[in-house]
This record gives sequence, C-alpha cells and structure tokens, in this order.
Amino acid sequence: MLVDRLNPEEMVLPPASIGVPRLNRQGYRDRREVAEECAVALVYDGSTAAVLMATPSNLSDLAVGFSLTEGIVKSATDIQSLEIVPSLEGIELRMWLTPDAGRQFKKRQRRLTGPTGCGLCGIESLSEATRQIPSSSRAISLDPSQIGQAVEALANAQKLNRTTRATHAAGFYLPDDGLVLAREDVGRHNALDKLAGALATEGIAGESGAIILTSRVSVEMVQKTAVIGSCILVAISAPTALAVRTAEACGITLVAVARGSAFEIFSHPDGIRPEQFSEHDDHSARPAFE
Repeated sequence: MLVDRLNPEEMVLPPASIGVPRLNRQGYRDRREVAEECAVALVYDGSTAAVLMATPSNLSDLAVGFSLTEGIVKSATDIQSLEIVPSLEGIELRMWLTPDAGRQFKKRQRRLTGPTGCGLCGIESLSEATRQIPSSSRAISLDPSQIGQAVEALANAQKLNRTTRATHAAGFYLPDDGLVLAREDVGRHNALDKLAGALATEGIAGESGAIILTSRVSVEMVQKTAVIGSCILVAISAPTALAVRTAEACGITLVAVARGSAFEIFSHPDGIRPEQFSEHDDHSARPAFE
C-alpha cells in the first residue's frame, strides 16, 4: 500500500488533544487538556463509505483497520494508495482500491454514519448486524498472571488518556514479548480498528497474540477481534450477552472484568492455562463451561 504524504506545510491536522480554559471547584481559572475529536470520512474510489467521529491520530492505521474489520478489503494490499486530506469540515481518508477490491466494494457499498465510531449505524439489514465472521484457531494460551500484566501494560501505554482521561485503548499482547502495540481513540471501535491497521501494516499476525481493551465488550468488538484473527480477547469491563454468544461461536476466549489479578472467563476457558489457577481460588465461583 502506498500512503501519499501531503506537503507538511499544507497538511495541517488537528492535535490529538488541546488545552481549554476551565474553572476549578474553588472558582479559580486554569486550563485542562482535553481529547480532540473530529469528523473522519473514509472514502473508497471516490465514494464515501463511512463518517466517524475520531481522534485525529494514527489515521492511516484507522483507514486500513476499518477497511479490514468491516470487510471492505480482505488484505491491506487491496488498498493501492491512501491520502489523508484535512479540511475545515473534517478529514478525508481517500483510498484507491485494486480493481478486484473496487468491484467488490461497489457491490456491497453502504453508508455507515454515526457518532464516535458507533459500529452499526447505517447498516441496511438486520442480517448485517450479525454478519458471518471467521472462526479463530487456538494458537496461543495465557497464564492468569499474564492477563493482569497485559492490562497493566496497556494502562501504562495510554499517554493520551493519562493527559485527558477521555480515551479508550486497544493493545496487542504477545505471550513471550508483552504488549507490542497500542492505539488510543475517543471511540473504542476506532481504537481497535487503529490497532488492526497497525498490525496489518507491520505484518504482525493476529493469531500470534491477544487483544486487550479498556472498554466494555459489545458484539462488534468480538467481530473485529475475529477478523484480526486473535483467539483471546481481554477487557477491563463486562461483555454483552450477544458478545459472549458470538465469542463462543467463533472460538474466542473472552476474558472480561479484568482488574488487577481478578478476571472472569466467559467463553472457551482453554485459552487460559488451568494448571496455573491457585488451589485457594473459589472454584464454585467459576462458570461451568462443561
């Protein structure tokens, strides 16, 4: 994929965060750093397919990742070129697809317009909400201690959130190497799409590691994880019922409510090595998957 770089003097993107005035509780005026969000249009072969509200950072990763997780392309190589074009209204991510990918895009063209990467806004039928997703193969497993390490590592990697307290993050954890990638955004879907794009661009296989999220787990997050190819999804918040059923159906080990050393497994517990559980754990509190 060729990323067309505009002249730096002409390409003025908004910063990821800005300082704004505020009054504190005592009535004193000072400034606070807040996360920026702007309209980002994803344009394929001249046609807008989606408009997201997103943090204006790692936009090439967002373009590639959204294209992959939404099934617009099958591979990053289906994108021949990418141009990032800012304007007064927002930012356009202009992509030109290979001829085959372009023809497939035109067949299924739809408009997805929603606030903060809502994920399902604008779909044309109920069947699209529960689209077929690939099954994940069991390539890795984690020790319980690694879940806490992964969540802590992602928290430490959240530079923008430490400043603004307003962004989500998605990270990629390798059992032998720790957290190797992290992306942030005001939208949880966008953060995961940015991570998917970064993995594809850097040639890191999704099945080699686990996806770590700072957000709740809705069905779209499981769907995107399945497209990435990871067999383990860890989140600090709880899942929805549909997310659990979807993870079970596509072979993903879903770990949620991961706080410190505590966590809950909702599907495919074989992804977490059982021999590492303490004999003093409350076994009665574990879900009965058998």
